[in-house]
Amino acid sequence: MITLQHYLAIGLILFVLGMIGFLTRRNVILMFLSAELMLQGVVINLLAFSRFHGNMHGQVFGMMIIAVAACEAGIAMALFLVLYRQKRSLDISLWQNYREDGLPESIDTEPVAPPEVEEPMPKLPVAGREPDRTKEKINV
Repeated sequence: MITLQHYLAIGLILFVLGMIGFLTRRNVILMFLSAELMLQGVVINLLAFSRFHGNMHGQVFGMMIIAVAACEAGIAMALFLVLYRQKRSLDISLWQNYREDGLPESIDTEPVAPPEVEEPMPKLPVAGREPDRTKEKINV
């Protein structure tokens, strides 16, 4: 039989995995996904308490968290697009320019990886013989 402790353990595992991912990653998309994982761990705990205590308060809070997370996803994607268009990278240390006035600049001990040089696409050989285009009839 599944008890309240089982649900709480799953919620705790999701929250801890999300926290580890958020604290160890530098890519903003991975940090965002880790924050969403933490929110889902909290939602599981709220739903478990709601079920085992026989009231709807946890379900209402869970629905609110899911709605806020959906709004947050839209705003976060817009921020990701703006950062990538300006800096051509999704490294979190490049957001130093967007901090509040008066806050000290945080010094990053790990250097930002250099941008990758785009290699030209390979040219494929022509398969078969090319059609004779001089004999084509042009309809006007």
